[in-house]
Amino acid sequence: MSLTTVKEALAIILNNEQNFGTENIDFEKSLGRVLKEDIIADRDFPPFDRVSMDGIAINIDTFKKGQTNFKIEGIQAAGDAQKTLQNTANCLEAMTGAVLPKNTNAVVQYELLKIENGIATLETDVIKDFQNIHKKGLDRKQGAILIKKNTKISAAEIGVFATVGKTTVKVAKQPKVMIISTGNELVKVSEKPADFQIRRSNVFTLVAHLKKLNINAQTAHIEDDKKMLSQKIETFLNEYDVLLFSGAVSKGKLDFIPEILNNLGVKKLFHRVKQRPGKPFWFGKKVYAERSRNGNTTVFAFPGNPVSTYVSCLKYFYPWYYKSVGLNFENKNKAILSEDFYFKPDLTYFLQVTLKNVDGKLMATPVSGKGSGDLANLVDADAFLELPDDKSNFTKGEVFPIITYR
Repeated sequence: MSLTTVKEALAIILNNEQNFGTENIDFEKSLGRVLKEDIIADRDFPPFDRVSMDGIAINIDTFKKGQTNFKIEGIQAAGDAQKTLQNTANCLEAMTGAVLPKNTNAVVQYELLKIENGIATLETDVIKDFQNIHKKGLDRKQGAILIKKNTKISAAEIGVFATVGKTTVKVAKQPKVMIISTGNELVKVSEKPADFQIRRSNVFTLVAHLKKLNINAQTAHIEDDKKMLSQKIETFLNEYDVLLFSGAVSKGKLDFIPEILNNLGVKKLFHRVKQRPGKPFWFGKKVYAERSRNGNTTVFAFPGNPVSTYVSCLKYFYPWYYKSVGLNFENKNKAILSEDFYFKPDLTYFLQVTLKNVDGKLMATPVSGKGSGDLANLVDADAFLELPDDKSNFTKGEVFPIITYR
């Protein structure tokens, strides 16, 4: 059976994105979510001619006539209603953030003044019209789009929500995800494994990967019993938007997942990818015409080796999720190979590397490991350098795509 190339696999996955719907949530809880509406300016920004430096507000025409001494009529403080300069030969002290007083059109900062006995004397010969004044509507006009839909919400967006009084915002719903491990050799993290057992780790790696996307996934472990696997997977297919498997997709006698998924009506879109690690990767979906929440369940069945699961989630699930919620998914990051490297099989190789910025260039240095089962080796690396499948010799100085995880 021919292998699906990495490029083909990613294209198939991205062509099967999923719409999770939308929901309205409190703006204060929206950090990291994806906005699903345009945010409109409810008034001009700033909404008034705003003083941008502490000083005195004057009528510049008086200054142009040669006057340099100004009697202080009072203070225009931030938050106070707009005052009026009664005599254009005088001035009003004006604080940063305050509305510009009527009959004034320039603010001279305190650093260019001397104030004695209620008289402000200028110590500068140059004053410009609307100096130190942030004019009304300069940033945005009322009705302008401040934030476009499909923006990932950061602290900056939350500040804008507050500014326009947007107490609730429409965001993309997060998918309901179940992460499933299989295998009789796996025990709980809290247990002491026998010599022939290991603790569950891949599911918690995947949980952590998904938390970076603000997805709170559920986990389950099922032993290598075909009947039990089939019953539980059928239930999960009905209840979740996404199933992520770790293990049981190879050619072993107990690798039941592909067979069970097929029997449960999950359409296989590919199985086995031309890559290392992660060759046995299986991907498919089940389409439901009628159920309480109409739609699809998408299935990512990753190989059980820890590094295979790790890199496959980053390479395939992340872009699929980004596209599903409306974000840009293209990875344009690249790094420079810092030393010669050789890899013979005609497979795309995800090489574990450390990264270092040298004179503004991102250098990637290979990290030697013991294969896709070497989970501890991930701690020593920073990223995966994606080496193409059409060559074996990779030369120092060549540039390749990089998948970072730190």
